[in-house]
Amino acid sequence: MIGRTLGRYRILEQIGGGGMGVVYRALDARLERDVAVKVLPSGALVDEAARRRFRQEALALAKLSHPNICVIYDFDTQDGLNFLAMELVVGQSLAQKLDAGPLPEKEVVSLGTQITAALEEAHERGIVHRDLKPGNILVTPKGQAKVMDFGLAQLLQSQADLAATQTFAETRGLSGTLPYMAPEQLRGETPDARADIYSLGCVFYEMATGRRAFLEDSAPRLTDAILHQAPVGPRAVNGRVSPQLEAIILKLLDKDPERRYQTARELRVDLERLRMPTTPIPETRVKKSIAKPVLAAAVGIVILAAIAFGLDAGGIRSRFSGGSGRGEIRSIAILPMENLSHDPEEEYFADGMTEALITEFAQIRALRVTSRTSVMQYKRAQKTLPQIAKELDVAAVVEGSVQRSGDRVEINVQLIQASNDEHLWAKSYQRNLRDVLDLQREVARAIAGEIRVAVTPQEKEKLAQRRSVNPDAYQAYLKGRYYWNQRSETSIKRGREYFEQAIEKDPTYAPALSGLADVADALSWYGFESPQSFVRSRQLALKAIALDDSLAEGHASLAMGLFYSDWDGAGAEKEFLRAIELDPNYANAHHWYSDLLGATGRHQEAISEEKRALGIEPVSLIMNTWLARRYYFGRQIDAASVQCSKALELNGDFAPARYQMGLIDIEQKNYGAAIAEFQKAKELSGGATIYIAAVARGYAASGRKDQALKIYELLKRPGEKYVSPYWMAQIAADLGEKNEALQWLETAWAGRAVWMVMLSVDPAFDPLRSDPRFQSFVRRIHLLQ
Repeated sequence: MIGRTLGRYRILEQIGGGGMGVVYRALDARLERDVAVKVLPSGALVDEAARRRFRQEALALAKLSHPNICVIYDFDTQDGLNFLAMELVVGQSLAQKLDAGPLPEKEVVSLGTQITAALEEAHERGIVHRDLKPGNILVTPKGQAKVMDFGLAQLLQSQADLAATQTFAETRGLSGTLPYMAPEQLRGETPDARADIYSLGCVFYEMATGRRAFLEDSAPRLTDAILHQAPVGPRAVNGRVSPQLEAIILKLLDKDPERRYQTARELRVDLERLRMPTTPIPETRVKKSIAKPVLAAAVGIVILAAIAFGLDAGGIRSRFSGGSGRGEIRSIAILPMENLSHDPEEEYFADGMTEALITEFAQIRALRVTSRTSVMQYKRAQKTLPQIAKELDVAAVVEGSVQRSGDRVEINVQLIQASNDEHLWAKSYQRNLRDVLDLQREVARAIAGEIRVAVTPQEKEKLAQRRSVNPDAYQAYLKGRYYWNQRSETSIKRGREYFEQAIEKDPTYAPALSGLADVADALSWYGFESPQSFVRSRQLALKAIALDDSLAEGHASLAMGLFYSDWDGAGAEKEFLRAIELDPNYANAHHWYSDLLGATGRHQEAISEEKRALGIEPVSLIMNTWLARRYYFGRQIDAASVQCSKALELNGDFAPARYQMGLIDIEQKNYGAAIAEFQKAKELSGGATIYIAAVARGYAASGRKDQALKIYELLKRPGEKYVSPYWMAQIAADLGEKNEALQWLETAWAGRAVWMVMLSVDPAFDPLRSDPRFQSFVRRIHLLQ
């Protein structure tokens, strides 16, 4: 097999093998990355119907996207060989790791929590592993767990009755599935998610003790032990196992599925509590009740206030300065608050609390605060905290959880030093929902004694003067931001509906007006609506600023309208800089400002500004893509290609990144690749006209003019979707129709087409650059004045 090519994968070396197939390291020729290719056993799929069913299931498995699950990229058949292309994980199996003996309890809980998170993700999608064991779990050098072969045991069973599990187990042998199988599987019952939970108990037992739960040396004896005998208590094998961990393991291994943990989420709650002690607070009463969104905002504000005004407190000072030699916390990430309730409706409550915390922390200039977009990438990620902190480049993290049941709320908050995962402070509060004001004071007193950060008098005053907000307006605003962040036409328009609801509830709520301005900007920029949307954006932003001149989002929104609609570079730059002054942690202000810098030919400044945005939102798809765009407009094409590849590694289904890679491919004369990227962007976007026009550009640049003209003529016809004359001018330029391109630019200029601001730097118009008529257009767009 070595040196052979399967599909687009060139086999390099064998790296593993077993009953599920042989695994090879291979090179993906299309994306130029190493992957793992698993060739399934001969005869596993006996006919085309079986292969078709397998393909359907493999596609379902490919949709499992989770940091603790080994991702499946592709499935195909070639020359009678059925194979899967998967993520290549560097590390050792948990089985290999356990050869050295039991793990420390902290590591058991850390790895176990990650594996639990992987099961939770799969089970919520209706996928049961059926073969969970240490050999199917990889551990990277940084301590990240990756679960392999999800669902593969089920998929590779014969097309006979899937309930014939015992026979399947016997064929696998003692060293395979049997030691980790649940009693109900051995009885021939169809397993559900709770069978995976039992198998996880076997894995936990082995991690904690260094040996299997049952040591019988023959299949019949082992089967009997699993069905009828209780395992030796983990503490009897390893005295360092805590009673709490032993209780969790024994509950996992209960022979009755009804008495085990019923869901992976339920298990994860207990693991979280094992990591963090709970301090109940006696119930008190106040007269006034308060709605859920206000609680989220209030707790966010009070935690910040505790940090902001605890300047002279001790606590963490001894950990971060003085004898320890460590300095103040200068960078922090507020990780997504975890919803420990079983009610999915409470997810929004937890997310709202996260957003409130981030918004309040971001106002302290002495702190660099990671934005919501970036931290939300880690919701349920269960990576190790040092790993998350390294990826986000922060010194400390705040994490917590929320559980609401009836009129009771439990809030867990903890502060963690990122470098060594040291829990500096943690506490759990249990209160009546009406007692939120007492809860605020209690949390403030606790954290004020634990942290030190420099806050200016102006920031103190601003933090002390927070305005109240209609709870319904606040909730609608959070939903609007949630959908706006998704950046598809449907989601942006849905965000608009929620912003409008917020304004209806509270016409003076400036953030909602700013959000509505951002919706208008996005709809116009992506070509979902005409440039007139930017006119409305400017009006909304001015109204938001009139209500609250200290709102950074309002100034940034105004700058967008001045830049893209009025072509007022000086006015836009002033507003961008004001937004950054008000909130240096507002990533969008840096991100949008970089566009202006690039449009005016200040490419190195543009690159630096986009990197500042990425410093706040390191895993933002749009900002990673825009850094490639900055290099592209600066004619640093190789750097643009490298950066765009990074964006696609984050998410290969992000249409703007596919589009940008296509533009780069054109400059590198990789026309076939460009067409493929544009087609993919078009498919992912549901047929956005910007990407349809790009496909025509790819055909024109490659010399396939007939195909380009067909799309070009189609786009000329009036239709429901807006087609920018700027994009039409690009196609005409690629077709060599200089006069027609200039005519389209005249139309674009008259209609204030959004992308005209990029005219002086856009490589698409290099063929026209020497024409005096083109130079006249550049002068008429007065960005430099």
